[in-house]
Amino acid sequence: MKIQKITPFLWFDSRAEEAAHFYVSIFKDSRILDVARYPENSPGKAGSVMLVSFELFGQKFSALNGGPVFTFTEAVSFMVECEDQAEIDHYWNSLTADGGKEVECGWLKDKYGLSWQIVPKMFSELMARGDKEKNDRMLKALWTMKKLDIAELQKAYDGTQ
Repeated sequence: MKIQKITPFLWFDSRAEEAAHFYVSIFKDSRILDVARYPENSPGKAGSVMLVSFELFGQKFSALNGGPVFTFTEAVSFMVECEDQAEIDHYWNSLTADGGKEVECGWLKDKYGLSWQIVPKMFSELMARGDKEKNDRMLKALWTMKKLDIAELQKAYDGTQ
């Protein structure tokens, strides 16, 4: 078993446990690992949720209820590489549900304000081939989209649009 050395640590105002359950409900191989509560004589209300540890796809995350001092920005996001359009649709629809927001170019913000990039695996594979003309066409198509459409990106790449 490989030991994970880096764990994403998410700062929430007061909804860390709710967010962890939301994410676990969306992603495969996911579970809540532990919920720690604030003790007496601590910055948080005694007995309230302080820290939640959870896994998404086997990747460990920690979520803290730290108060309104810090909020999420687009400077940090989580990218989910998807095999097909059904997978893109699942993550996109799930993460934008109940107050999430579509942004552009495969980016969205979930209802907690956390930014996600929901992208097809084929995009990075095609970009890595290094064909400037094809990549430029695909990027031009991508810039017109919110949720990414694999078929349209492929058509643009192939020049059959």
